[in-house]
Amino acid sequence: MLEAARPEWGPRFAGKSSMRHGLIVDHSRVIRIVACRILAALSFGSEAAADGASALMACRRSIPDVVLLGRVLDMDEAEFLRALRLEAGADRPAVIVCPVEQDAARIAAALYAGASDCLVQPFDRSSIEAKFAEMGLV
Repeated sequence: MLEAARPEWGPRFAGKSSMRHGLIVDHSRVIRIVACRILAALSFGSEAAADGASALMACRRSIPDVVLLGRVLDMDEAEFLRALRLEAGADRPAVIVCPVEQDAARIAAALYAGASDCLVQPFDRSSIEAKFAEMGLV
């Protein structure tokens, strides 16, 4: 299920805006809300998806600058990344995998499938901002 970022979450991506755009993908509504608020504080528009299929549809409509990829129930991180990279290309968008635990094999599989980096949950504004700065996104 795809959710547009609600006004209290942050501004909605407006197509040709110069504002950077992030896509939050996680089965947890709480994680999606918190991440959208953090992106809004970093001057990013945001959109949220509860599953991989909805996230891929959102990327087909408009490639975001960054995807925060948490846990989704319809596919694993590597499966989502292979589909995204097949359609969008190898280097865009930046994808930060956000697992809930340090599962080295799962993180390695995601990185091999095309993830740009990893940020283990729970995260906060400072950890996302630091990761974005490290990647040249802010």
